[in-house]
Amino acid sequence: MSIQEAPRKAISRLSLHRTRWGLLVSTIFAVVVVLAAIFAPLVAPYPPAAVDLLNVNSAPSAAHLLGTDALGRDTLSRLIYGGRTALAGPIFVILLSTILGVLLGLWAGWAGGFIDAVITRVFDIVLAFPALLLAILAVALFGKGLTAPIIAMSIAYTPYIGRLTRQLVSGEKNRQYVSAYQVQGFAPGWVATRAVLPNVMGVVGSQTTQNFGYVLVELAALSFLGLGIQPPTPDWGSMINEGQSALVAGNFLPAFIPSLAVVLIVVSVNSIGGWLSDKLGDPFA
Repeated sequence: MSIQEAPRKAISRLSLHRTRWGLLVSTIFAVVVVLAAIFAPLVAPYPPAAVDLLNVNSAPSAAHLLGTDALGRDTLSRLIYGGRTALAGPIFVILLSTILGVLLGLWAGWAGGFIDAVITRVFDIVLAFPALLLAILAVALFGKGLTAPIIAMSIAYTPYIGRLTRQLVSGEKNRQYVSAYQVQGFAPGWVATRAVLPNVMGVVGSQTTQNFGYVLVELAALSFLGLGIQPPTPDWGSMINEGQSALVAGNFLPAFIPSLAVVLIVVSVNSIGGWLSDKLGDPFA
């Protein structure tokens, strides 16, 4: 080993070590948050809507580990319960957009020609509208809540998955194993769904993981604006909005804690998605 190569290899090993530790911490944090949300009734120390006017905007204590908000509600309990809606919304958006995107992208990439051109143009039109704007429009048309924004954002995120799937399928269908199946007389639909699709789902899965963080932030922003989950149901976005009044009283935790939760879960999920992308290969690299 040359003198110049030794420092480079040492730096490479240190970087890999930090990456592994970062991935481990991100995975543990994401798992803990998900489990806490699932088992909220068992984990949360208080009901999320329990009001205690004698402990309004109280500081952290043994009774309230993260303090209370402007109505005396336990911040930790609302944070745990709020994880349910904060995580459930993005999960539904990712599932719906992935199903639609994979089906349309597979159809476009495999069929080609006129069908490919039409589907691609539709994707381009949808991409011209930001997901949050479509969600706000859906709320204006169908009312506040989570259902309309989920449907709107699922449509908005479909082109991201669809274009990626189309690109991957277009490359896969020209490989030799596809020709071998076709020579043996397998139906085109069978080859596309049973042979080609499984080979592209790994990369598609890594992209959906990264989309999760963006969807979570946008749905939290919608709740912050008062257009998503409505009080008294706890949600991280609405908790940030409600915590603004506590800032006047000098209590920053009701707004800071849910904001930190959003940041940390997005960083954790993006770290996991980035690792998956590196392992499975990034088609845009």
